[in-house]
Amino acid sequence: MALIKSDKKMVQYSWDIKSTRNPRMKLPSITDRPAIDYDKLRLLCETEKLRDKNDEQSREDFHNMFMENYHKLFVQPPKRHGIPNHSAKRGNSKNSSLSVSQKATGPTTNSEKKSILPVKEKEFSHDIRDYLVPYHKRRSSDHQKAFQIENVKILRKLLRKLPFERMSAENDKIGSVLKNIPYFSENLPPNVLKELCVVAQLEVWKDSDFAVFGNTGLHLILKGSVQTDSNPYLITEREESTLTSLSSSTDGEQNNEPDTVKLSVGQCFGTLKKLEGKDPTCKELSVVTLEANCEFLKISTSDYKRVMEQIKQKEHTEKLNLILSCSQYSNWPRQPLLEVANLIEWMKYTPNTVLVSESYKSPFIAFIKCGDCHVLRQVEVLETMKNGQKEHKSKQVVIGKLGASNSFAELSVLLKEPMSCSIVTASAVELGIIKPERIQELDEVTVQLFKQSNTHLFGNLTKDDIHEEYMQQELKREWNEFKHHVVVDVINTRGIKPGYGKWAK
Repeated sequence: MALIKSDKKMVQYSWDIKSTRNPRMKLPSITDRPAIDYDKLRLLCETEKLRDKNDEQSREDFHNMFMENYHKLFVQPPKRHGIPNHSAKRGNSKNSSLSVSQKATGPTTNSEKKSILPVKEKEFSHDIRDYLVPYHKRRSSDHQKAFQIENVKILRKLLRKLPFERMSAENDKIGSVLKNIPYFSENLPPNVLKELCVVAQLEVWKDSDFAVFGNTGLHLILKGSVQTDSNPYLITEREESTLTSLSSSTDGEQNNEPDTVKLSVGQCFGTLKKLEGKDPTCKELSVVTLEANCEFLKISTSDYKRVMEQIKQKEHTEKLNLILSCSQYSNWPRQPLLEVANLIEWMKYTPNTVLVSESYKSPFIAFIKCGDCHVLRQVEVLETMKNGQKEHKSKQVVIGKLGASNSFAELSVLLKEPMSCSIVTASAVELGIIKPERIQELDEVTVQLFKQSNTHLFGNLTKDDIHEEYMQQELKREWNEFKHHVVVDVINTRGIKPGYGKWAK
């Protein structure tokens, strides 16, 4: 066998990944890294768990199924068909293809959809069907009858719990619903209604033609209807002697008999205060059920009496603590303190309200519960005018401040003397006041204690002290004005204009 000599050198191929000069086989270059659909990958993994590893046929079937669905694991770029995109939209299409190939995958989130899809302007539709659904939805909640039905459903659901089982939030919800019923909103203050919601109960009458006695409490009809036995059938809380007559009832449906009326859902009968000299089972204020399974919200007269006593006791304790917080009354005996607390009424005032004017009698004795008041005094000063002339003028000087746990005007009311100073509110103030006409209800001992425990407000200040205070306040005011003018001059000199140019906020 003859050997043939060749001039070509043998090429040695390298398996080193780093060696790129003599590759054994040229592989196609990967331009974009493929994105994986993890939902489909997760589905394949769950399918693998279901197969039987010992069964040869099941392994082969799983292999075939996996190879058929393998290419579906990668997210394919969207197909382009139809008319080419406008040049203004090509940027959006590029962004969408990049987001699909480079971001991970699974279902596209709402934020990604917003970044991929072009921004669409709100389209104005001329089709009336697009506006009927929201229109009817809004009107259904605004309609008074629908609103009442919804409130009754809420009450029936909440009242199925016993009073000790309800949470405070549920009691607040009952109170918000009852505020929309005229009887409760017109006759009960908010603080009383809030406490009555805690003791409200659900009363159910399963049979018809049964008597419900209204003298046991106030009833609100939640289900069914009733017919009154007599007129009146409801007593208001504010005026016990004022009874609701049939002639003033617009919601009731009158029958042939003049003394009876039909009451339906949302109407009330009964009373909060028990009728004096009448049995709880008397005919007055009683009704008869016309349907089976009638339901009522009931507030019994005993619960109402107990709640009102608790509210009065709480308010009385609050007034007593207010008096004791003032230093001059801390050592008083208990009996005079209780008498004074019974005369106190609550009042609220807005800022910059003149409570008492100098040289006038005070309209009340006041105990400050919260807030601040300024005490002012008039002073005669010699003021230099711009033309150089000097004139005598009357100025007011702040000589003191009153806050919580302070009182004033006791001697002015008791001795019927004018006040030596003015009192103006510096903030929102809540006071406990005693009017002059109620002072007559106090005994002589309590009046003498008032006179001995109080002095004139800032009565130890002389005219010289007031003039000195006025001079200090004026000097302080002039110094603040001088500093302000200097700062303004510097700013204007440097060309700084607040609110303009680079100094604009």
